[in-house]
Amino acid sequence: MSAKIINYYACANSARGFISFFDDNIKGLDKLYILKGGPGTGKSTLMKNIGNEWYNRGFDIEYIHCSSDNHSIDGVIIPTLSIGVVDGTAPHIIEPKAPGAIEDYVNLGAAWDSKKLAPQKNEILKIKNKIASCYASAYEHFRNGLSIHDEWEKIYIDNIDFNKLNDITNSLISKFFNDKSSDKQGSVKNRFFGGATPEGSVDFVMNLTECIEKRYFIKGRPGSGKSTMLKKIAQAAEGKGFDVEIYHCGFDPNSLDMVIVRELDIAIFDSTPPHEYFPDRSSDEIVDVYALAINPGTDEKYKEELDSIISRYKLAVSNGITQLANAKKLHDELESIYIDAMDFNKVDKIANDLMESIDDYFFSVE
Repeated sequence: MSAKIINYYACANSARGFISFFDDNIKGLDKLYILKGGPGTGKSTLMKNIGNEWYNRGFDIEYIHCSSDNHSIDGVIIPTLSIGVVDGTAPHIIEPKAPGAIEDYVNLGAAWDSKKLAPQKNEILKIKNKIASCYASAYEHFRNGLSIHDEWEKIYIDNIDFNKLNDITNSLISKFFNDKSSDKQGSVKNRFFGGATPEGSVDFVMNLTECIEKRYFIKGRPGSGKSTMLKKIAQAAEGKGFDVEIYHCGFDPNSLDMVIVRELDIAIFDSTPPHEYFPDRSSDEIVDVYALAINPGTDEKYKEELDSIISRYKLAVSNGITQLANAKKLHDELESIYIDAMDFNKVDKIANDLMESIDDYFFSVE
């Protein structure tokens, strides 16, 4: 079987601010390299090169993407080796558990010329303050969007048959787990499959589920019980001793968008906008909670009110994404300052040393 690459986010710029599940996705690794250094020092490129190298050697790779830069990653994990390389700079500071024994720092800042950066001090601080202001504004727009989304949800919550929803959920849990269990303790990894980025809404649903045999596409509306269903399924899977990947909503991390149990080849996810997909395999199934548990005619009855809510919600989200894009432009300016001060020959030396260190670790545990 050929090697696989899966892509996801460990952090999100959400309606509840910056949320990180980074620790969840690096816990249990035997070796972790934590990259330090400013913007433009080559951290993302280095991690991509490591991932590409080991993928070409036939190893599965996990790329942890950056929610603030569509073209950068925050980490790469080689699960078979139990090795990770991550960006350990703000806002996702990584606290080592066993420094030296598990975690090693890799300082890309050793390759910059401080004499070139010192005269730019005030400009660097000014840009960073502007970036912080953009994120604060983005989060405010997203919070406004969440309050509007609550209005949207209330319409369907008031028109749902909770007994039918419970029946649907219990039927799925029985189908998934009734005669199956594991004799180990189940683990949980909390992640995001997508979210708001400087280039709009992005998701990796199809990548994450492409090797899953049985996929369930949940259709419905906000407030129709999709997240509650997923939470109960995730809890049941963990209770049965299975390893569970829980994918939170990048807009509202208190809600769930997908649960994957790879040991059982099952994925079930919210397949509504902005991450709407439709079955394209004979084994795919739709679970339509609107059709099964919402009072018929609800869409039509509240059409005028819903149109207004949806319009206001989309505007709030769009305004938030604009602020993320503004932050990205400013970050690019910051990167250019550091790039001009970098000695990339030194970066290459650091990268080669890290590659050799991973090789040495690999052969030491073979």
